Amino acid sequence: MSEALDLVQWPAFVASVAAAWLVASLDKRRRNLGFWVFLLSNVLWTVWGIHTSAMALIALQACLAVLNIRGLVKTEPGAEAGERE
Repeated sequence: MSEALDLVQWPAFVASVAAAWLVASLDKRRRNLGFWVFLLSNVLWTVWGIHTSAMALIALQACLAVLNIRGLVKTEPGAEAGERE
């Protein structure tokens, strides 16, 4: 089990890079998907952080998850530029 948890960092890494790529898209649906992938990466990094007792990483992921939820809200259908801050 420990070896499997050690490997969680790699899908977390891939998810983070893919999410950054998607969030940079001009297409609103891709940006929205990017925030969902970022949330997946937050979960994966948190799992790995708990496994390695990396408290700062866990705290960072919690803060980033809040920002990613904000991004999701801003890319919801009907959320036009300037409507929500």
